[in-house]
Amino acid sequence: MAFRIGDIIDHSESGVLRGIQKPVACDCWFTSTGKTIPLRIKIMDSEGELHFISDIRVLSSEEKNYCGIKTIEHVCIIAFNNMEYTVKLIFTKEECRWMLVTV
Repeated sequence: MAFRIGDIIDHSESGVLRGIQKPVACDCWFTSTGKTIPLRIKIMDSEGELHFISDIRVLSSEEKNYCGIKTIEHVCIIAFNNMEYTVKLIFTKEECRWMLVTV
């Protein structure tokens, strides 16, 4: 009986994504190695007004799986209305979509 070690998949599951999720448009730089660097985002508020946020500081980036969905999670500090907020910018690889999740 033979065992195939190469078939073992090392994708740890991160569980369910928690927090308030909002779809955003993100201007992002992709490096030659595939790393994503968010530069600015555009988000719509509850009244339908668009806001542009270009003051983004990325604290950390990590590839994660949420319920089997491959993502890249960026923990960031954004400045908006003279306040700083810690948020997660999440890029879903298969759909190429961005979400802002408040922590």
